[in-house]
Amino acid sequence: MEETRYYERFPVGIVLLSNSVAVAIYGIGAYIFAGFGMLFCLLYVFYCLWVEIQVLRKSCVNCYYYGEVCGFGKGKICPLLFRRGDPQKFIEREISWLDLLPDFMVLIFPLAGGIILSITDFAWFRVTLLAALVMLSFGGNAVVRGSFACKFCKQREIGCPAEKLFNKAKTQKD
Repeated sequence: MEETRYYERFPVGIVLLSNSVAVAIYGIGAYIFAGFGMLFCLLYVFYCLWVEIQVLRKSCVNCYYYGEVCGFGKGKICPLLFRRGDPQKFIEREISWLDLLPDFMVLIFPLAGGIILSITDFAWFRVTLLAALVMLSFGGNAVVRGSFACKFCKQREIGCPAEKLFNKAKTQKD
């Protein structure tokens, strides 16, 4: 029987990798929205910030890694903004695909905007950015979570609503 391995404190390299994927996604989205003007770019950046704050407020406050270095570094940031919650709430929390909609909108908003801009003012660079945005959002996040962050997460072992949601989706495919 294989022993499960997890990090009490994630290595800085994993935190940097996971955040570089997120920052690249946000940066590409902001760049695409800059094509509509600075106001749209700033609105998108504030939306991304709001999504991150919601994760801290709804999940990180109750996580095993609160106050510690998790795979995304948010465990260290969370105590600066929010008081410790109840770890049992993290385990008991149920999430659905609808709960993930704000996260998906981080991709969908610039994707739609980029398509509109490409129709009105075609540029291969923008099409390349859209392809990179899709690849990072799906492939990049899948690699970071599957191979580096979630794979070695103690909270996943204790109980994670995202793990339950994604495993349910895998089980239904089989």
